Amino acid sequence: MATLGDIGVSAVINILTAFAFLLAFALLRIQPINDRVYFPKWYITGKRTNPRSGGGVVGKFVNLNFKTYLTFLNWMPQSLKMSEDEIISHAGLDSAVFLRIYTLGLKIFGPIALTALLVLIPVNVSGGTLFFLRRDLVVSNIDKLSISNIRPKSYKFFIHISMEYLFTFWTCYMLYKEYGRVASMRLKFLASQGKRAEQFTVLVRNVPRVSGRSISDSIENFFKRNHPDHYLSHQAVYNANKFARLIRKRDRLQNWLDYNQLKFERHSEKRPTSKKGFLGLWGKKVDSIDFYKGQIKELDKELTMERQRILKDAKAIIPTAFVSFNSRWGAAVCAQTQQSKNPTLWLTNWAPEPRDVYWKNLSIPFVSLSIRKPIISVLVFALVFFYMIPIAFVQSLANLEGLERVAPFLRPLIEWNFVKSFLQGFLPGLALKIFLYILPAILMIMSKIEGHVAISVLERRTAAKYYYFMLVNVFLGSIVTGTAFQQLHAFLHQSATQIPRNIGVSIPMKATFFITYIMVDGWAGIASEILRLKPLVIFHLKNMFIVKTERDLERAMNPGGVDFPETLPSLQLYFLLGIVYMVVTPILLPFILVFFAFAYFVYRHQVINVYNQHYESAAAFWPHVHGRIIASLLISQLLLMGLLSTKKAANSTPLLIVLPILTLTFHKYCKNRFEPAFRRYPLEEAMNKDMEDRASESDANLKSYLADAYLHPIFNSFEEVELVEVRVEKSQVHIPSPSPSDPSSPSPRPAYHHEDEPSYDVNRYEVEEPQTAYHYEVEQHQTAYHHEVESYSNMFQYDTESNHHVYRY
Repeated sequence: MATLGDIGVSAVINILTAFAFLLAFALLRIQPINDRVYFPKWYITGKRTNPRSGGGVVGKFVNLNFKTYLTFLNWMPQSLKMSEDEIISHAGLDSAVFLRIYTLGLKIFGPIALTALLVLIPVNVSGGTLFFLRRDLVVSNIDKLSISNIRPKSYKFFIHISMEYLFTFWTCYMLYKEYGRVASMRLKFLASQGKRAEQFTVLVRNVPRVSGRSISDSIENFFKRNHPDHYLSHQAVYNANKFARLIRKRDRLQNWLDYNQLKFERHSEKRPTSKKGFLGLWGKKVDSIDFYKGQIKELDKELTMERQRILKDAKAIIPTAFVSFNSRWGAAVCAQTQQSKNPTLWLTNWAPEPRDVYWKNLSIPFVSLSIRKPIISVLVFALVFFYMIPIAFVQSLANLEGLERVAPFLRPLIEWNFVKSFLQGFLPGLALKIFLYILPAILMIMSKIEGHVAISVLERRTAAKYYYFMLVNVFLGSIVTGTAFQQLHAFLHQSATQIPRNIGVSIPMKATFFITYIMVDGWAGIASEILRLKPLVIFHLKNMFIVKTERDLERAMNPGGVDFPETLPSLQLYFLLGIVYMVVTPILLPFILVFFAFAYFVYRHQVINVYNQHYESAAAFWPHVHGRIIASLLISQLLLMGLLSTKKAANSTPLLIVLPILTLTFHKYCKNRFEPAFRRYPLEEAMNKDMEDRASESDANLKSYLADAYLHPIFNSFEEVELVEVRVEKSQVHIPSPSPSDPSSPSPRPAYHHEDEPSYDVNRYEVEEPQTAYHYEVEQHQTAYHHEVESYSNMFQYDTESNHHVYRY
């Protein structure tokens, strides 16, 4: 059991580590060579230029202005200057609400910590029970500050119950205010947005196949019949697996061609050469520029043939489509109602934001979805309990005295005071952090297999799985396995009637482990986040060995966004720890407060200067955050009831039964009052926005805007380099023909411009293969392969940037 001295050693180590990270960050961020690592957000928005462009040779890499070293900490107040409205405009509502979670933690635990330290700590210290327990039960001075130190049947338990009621009411009050504020921010954000494709578009899945009729014809007939006044157009979806692989292969070849051409421009006296074998290590030596041009030319032919095959193959079409309406009101009615008497057909929902679409899962059949979800649930359950083994081992490190009694051969190692303090105060939290490092990537793969069609939903489902894992393994698992190791000697040498008492006492005794975990993960871990050591090293390694063009430099710089699948569950774990231990072991609360304050400061800086979110869900994750804080309250109340039952507090324990009922009632009220703002789009708001648009914009503009909103970007990228010429026939543009007498009818668009071109990024993960495209015909252009190198270098830029982010998940 870690003592106060062990906690002190851990605190010193983590504070020094955090300070070292902050000092290193303050020095590294002002070096010109690192500017793209620490300010990528401003480069992406075009508001920052490279400081390496001026000065001498040394000045391009090292900051020679020594005055800046005297003010190297000025980034701290600068990160607090931007207001919340400015953050929403700069980084989006998701980022702003994410920061509000940290301020919510400060609002909840600040008053609770002050009250608990002033009231509960003196009450616990005066108990004196642990001073008289048998010596074979391992305790520490920190445990004497907890509820475990209160004698059984003591009247003092009424104080703890009163504090539990008071703290629960305060938490619910702050949750209510925050839920209302976030819901208001969401509605205001949606109302303030201009015309966006997802506001007019519905995703339709499980379209039934009708004999003798194509999927596109079925969709058009169905919506013309059931939504005659609002249906505008639709875009059918195709499978394009092999085409996606060829696109990525061509992009790699194009990179090498660009590199060799730049190399030849710099040293024109000698043309670059390479070997045709694996990685250029062996084989016939050839002219590199001619070789890669030939490879690309052959691949272009294959791309054209594959594209034509996809569009002509009737089996390539999938029963899914993006259906657009001429008003937000019409889209809202369709998205939020049942379309068919068979509830498994014509499934409609709001279309994700175009850049939020996860295209691969659009082709998953309805039956397959029904099978995948229970299978993944079983696998997640198995994974949670598989991790119990390493978690149990980690907990044994946190209780060396208890383990020493079972394994005496460890005694020589444990006898060293410094080694003992290091192992108990620092190593357990670090080891647990390492075990959890690869878990989010595994859970993300499981969520993808489930079949969700939006990246934001994938991240929320991954966050939910990770939270359940943290709840079972990190929290409950730590208590259970830690108790087994820690109290094993007592269990073996006492009567069975004493075991419940020891379990009840040992629950608050696990606070020492969680304190060390908070310091490792919440102090030093957050400091390492702002240092960005891994992205810094990767950027410079890529810059040295991989970057050949400006496009490669931008890909190496790309920072990604807030890692919601990992950050949100970890954040919710801190709420759980604070709420559970606010009455049981209040000494943990100051460590929680330091985490919330420090993390808010760090993530505010990262949101402003670093992160570049790939989608905007308008804070759709907030109901999950609220629900898990409510779950933490319920867990706290149930654990306190169990703990008091071991203290023979039969008179006071029943008083807690009402509290979970009140908490659930409050949660149900909040769910009914605020959650519809996150699940539905009010028809009143939709109509108001439509009326505003009608005064300034014509239906013709809306048609052209929606026509090219949800086309797979792979096909658009192919057109950008003029590899093929697109010809749209009248029968394949699924937009109802306007009446000849309608003066607002748009004139036909030129044949070379397809009405379903994309405008966003979706091929986000390298391990995924985009599987969709849209319905149109192509014919090969005879001069497709005689285009400029500059056109090549701009090809697939948006798509390939997204591939870079696979390594974050």
